[in-house]
Amino acid sequence: MQFIDLKSQYEALRPSINARIQKVLDHGQYIMGPEVAELEAALAQMTGAKHCITVSSGTEALLIALMAEGIGPGHEVITTPFTFAATAETIVLAGAKPVYVDIKPGDCNIDPALIEAAITPATRAIMPVSLYGQVADMDEINAIAERHGLSVIEDAAQSFGATYKGRKSCNVSRIGATSFFPSKPLGCYGDGGALFTSDDTLAQAMREIRVHGQSQRYTHTRVGVGGRMDTLQCAVVLGKLERFEWEVAQRKKLGDRYAELIRASGAKVELLDVAADRDCVWAQYTVKVDDRAAVIEALKAQGIPTAVHYPRPMHCQPAYARPECPPESLPHSVTAGQRVMSLPMSADLTDEQQQRVVQALAAACARA
Repeated sequence: MQFIDLKSQYEALRPSINARIQKVLDHGQYIMGPEVAELEAALAQMTGAKHCITVSSGTEALLIALMAEGIGPGHEVITTPFTFAATAETIVLAGAKPVYVDIKPGDCNIDPALIEAAITPATRAIMPVSLYGQVADMDEINAIAERHGLSVIEDAAQSFGATYKGRKSCNVSRIGATSFFPSKPLGCYGDGGALFTSDDTLAQAMREIRVHGQSQRYTHTRVGVGGRMDTLQCAVVLGKLERFEWEVAQRKKLGDRYAELIRASGAKVELLDVAADRDCVWAQYTVKVDDRAAVIEALKAQGIPTAVHYPRPMHCQPAYARPECPPESLPHSVTAGQRVMSLPMSADLTDEQQQRVVQALAAACARA
């Protein structure tokens, strides 16, 4: 069993993906070819955002967003510690300081009730993470940001395709940033990402930053990066868009079925909350268990792969720890890091495979 079954997905989309790759090979415009603009238009339409700017990775998307907002040395960005390193990494690379706020234990997203107390005169932005494929509490976060004149950058690396109160992830704040890493709900065959905004000035800044700060060839109006998404990777994503709506629906269905099967099994497993006003595209189907190491080993013995997203929160990482933020200051993030475990999930997961996973999980938890 594959943790993420990209082979079956490719087989279903082989004609379209191969044809689009061949088209790029034929025209030879490997950088900023016509597929780039085609993908940007399609993704903007999907999200409802006015602008989409494709970039070389989800990490680069976050960095470019921070640069476009002028965030740098002496500034602070409020974010969650319970995330992949890229969230904190880009804040530090921009020269700013990450300020961590604890998560809600129910869904592992940032707790908006704790954000306002973390704001200082140096705060410039809030960067919530839509973890596991469920959008964070964006209305509450946006309201706080508006009161204090802050930008909100949604780290939507795991949530492209998800819906929040009738709006799409990546179009629920000033800037949305996503990733097309192969394992994501919408992935390419390498690195890729995108930025979304409906602000014309920000969009222009982000477009310039991704091409070394150029407003036109060899006219560098701002400091930038080499952050373009390759034409070939855009072609792959265009091919995958053909059944993306089906895949999103299937992920939601599989997530619901996992929950039903786990509850019916009586397994000692804690499920994540999904709010009634939003959905989850389950970039990872993550649960919480006790004695995780023993459960993982038991599933491994049955040929069932698992992963941990994420074992050690950012405020406990040597590179991103802050003396004013000891581990015990953010207890929900630490506890989640000790208990979360992700199960196999992809749109092509079969009912039989899912049943096998849950049976093995229930047995493993009973022994743990």
